[in-house]
Amino acid sequence: MAMSLLQLRSFVEVYRQRSLSSAARRLGLTQPAVSQHIAALETAIGHPLFDRHAKGVVPTPTADELAAGLGDRLEMAEAALAQVRARSSDLTGMVRIMGHGDFMAELVIPRLLPLLQKGMRLRLLTGDREDIRSALHEGDCDLAISAYPVTDPKLRSEKVHEEKLHAVASPEVAGRLMSAPNLAAALAAEPVLAFNLEQQLVDDWLNANALYRQPMRAAMIGQDLRCLRGILMQGFGWSALPGYLCQAQIESGELVEIPAPVAAPVNRYFLVWAPAALREPRVAVARAAILSMLQVLVA
Repeated sequence: MAMSLLQLRSFVEVYRQRSLSSAARRLGLTQPAVSQHIAALETAIGHPLFDRHAKGVVPTPTADELAAGLGDRLEMAEAALAQVRARSSDLTGMVRIMGHGDFMAELVIPRLLPLLQKGMRLRLLTGDREDIRSALHEGDCDLAISAYPVTDPKLRSEKVHEEKLHAVASPEVAGRLMSAPNLAAALAAEPVLAFNLEQQLVDDWLNANALYRQPMRAAMIGQDLRCLRGILMQGFGWSALPGYLCQAQIESGELVEIPAPVAAPVNRYFLVWAPAALREPRVAVARAAILSMLQVLVA
């Protein structure tokens, strides 16, 4: 018995979700239909693929072998088919894109005009790492851009951009810091503005430059880095910002870069999606367009 693309698609989704009902929701099918697809595959292979339990299913060694054999080839084939269908499909539906607010506003939104001109409707959402992961899993967004590497095996990602991080402050604060006999101690004594409680960007810059210090409490935390930039420009504290948010201000003299003793670290950005989303032609088109738009900017 031949294996159909639809049967393999059901298998892959059940394997990812470990649940027939969750796979059915992701595929837009009924649970009995997905069960029939799995049963047909098991008949064709001659071995069970999943052990059924009250809380879901557990793959058998045969399922693990089939999944390893398929790899990403099924997803690649479906994405290619969606791209071909998109040439004659109606692209006027909604595509939902989630990401960090400042990155979306500064680098993504200005490059979305070609999609809008094709008649595509876009809904832009903001969220942090957990918001993005949850929204992609639940189908609440189609594509996302994250500054964090993706480790979730149910999601796919591709690097789309790199930015150097710069330690910056107002001219007055930067002058005070750079004239201090001990830069690490001076930075620790000055108010710091941070991206989150973990102080990800600030710590990245300090660690890259071997400026070890005692843990400091951020004077302000904001996940839209434009807010931090505004406070810095008013002469309060210091922070680490990606180049796209501070280069113009450095050139105008509104901010001053604190020279990195060793090197400026690099912040990376990833386009993230759930594989099932690429079955929709307009999502496949939007993904390809965003990859093309942003990869031009990779350092």
